[in-house]
Amino acid sequence: MPSVTPDDAPPLADLMPWSVAPPRLGRGWPTAPDPASLKARWDALMKAEGPDREALFEPTRSRTPHSAVGRLPGQTSGTERLARACGPCPEPVRVLHAPFDEQWLIPDHRLVDAARPELWRVAGAHQVFLVETPETPEAPGPRLLATSLLPLLRPGRVRPLYRRPDGTEPNLAPGLLEHLGDRLGLSPAPADFLAWTLAAVRPDLTVPLTEDPGLWARGVELGGRVLWLMRRDGDRPKLPGGRRPYVRAPLPARPLTIHYDRDEETLHLDEGRVSPVPPQAWDFEAAGVRVLEEWFTARTAEGEPGTLAAIRPAAWQQAWTSELLELITVLTLLAELGPQRAELTMTAPVTAAELRRAGVFPVPEPARRPATVLDHHEEGPEGQFALI
Repeated sequence: MPSVTPDDAPPLADLMPWSVAPPRLGRGWPTAPDPASLKARWDALMKAEGPDREALFEPTRSRTPHSAVGRLPGQTSGTERLARACGPCPEPVRVLHAPFDEQWLIPDHRLVDAARPELWRVAGAHQVFLVETPETPEAPGPRLLATSLLPLLRPGRVRPLYRRPDGTEPNLAPGLLEHLGDRLGLSPAPADFLAWTLAAVRPDLTVPLTEDPGLWARGVELGGRVLWLMRRDGDRPKLPGGRRPYVRAPLPARPLTIHYDRDEETLHLDEGRVSPVPPQAWDFEAAGVRVLEEWFTARTAEGEPGTLAAIRPAAWQQAWTSELLELITVLTLLAELGPQRAELTMTAPVTAAELRRAGVFPVPEPARRPATVLDHHEEGPEGQFALI
């Protein structure tokens, strides 16, 4: 974390005022590490009828097969009640299921207890979602994650960088960028502010700001690299030759255990071996869990027999091996940035009191609410148009 002393650093909740609770699925089977399993689960649900379909669905107080809900913004699923639905599975979409764990979701509002349509409505090519993770003093990890995918992580808030899907209205306190620009003698963009936040944010989710242009440039550069590694939607990250992880012994068809040999810097998946894996990659934690261990468990845990979650791949997927090697690379590179963040000593602060004097704080209430972004009709229950 950046080197700091107690001061009047502005809270992230005021700097990026509009936030949304993460989606709450209510059932695990609509997500999976592979899309084929989701389509097979959907087919099994469609083949079941009456009480059997209801049992497979796993109803809650918020959702049953008889719930009437509209279509998720930007998606093409049906809107008839699920109890009498038929037809193919809606095309699964990529989501951030857990820290650094990209999985797949059936994007059907009828399957999700609380889908947060306002998040789906602002998703787009320019969007970045900033996701808060729980503070765990005994297991420090990143307090913020950044993703281009819809995040499903709970319980922290989700703060979109933009209030509209085309990236034209930043989710920042009105006047903030202009005030920072005057102090810095620069014209910071919303993406610059996001990068600075990823580099400078503290465990209490305050974000110290500076009017030192040199310090700002270093923080933006450092945070920009953090952002690139977390989003993983551009050039693929690579470690230098000799440090790149490779599969040294083939992974078995159905690995059941994972353990790490610190002396040999080797990750063992049963008799399969991956190396070199630096200790900082294996030790990397987020939201209180070891990322690599949690990622592996999500791909090997067996679902309860007779449930849709039990429909899983019969063998380890080749794509998962590629994802594992990239994840090791990402965690290694992120861990290496930790000391640079710790050296980001704050000088020439722009405090919350200064922002109040400048009229940036308090943030006007409309900035804490979603923008009106409905540019086209959205289909409600049973094919009716949604009124928003």
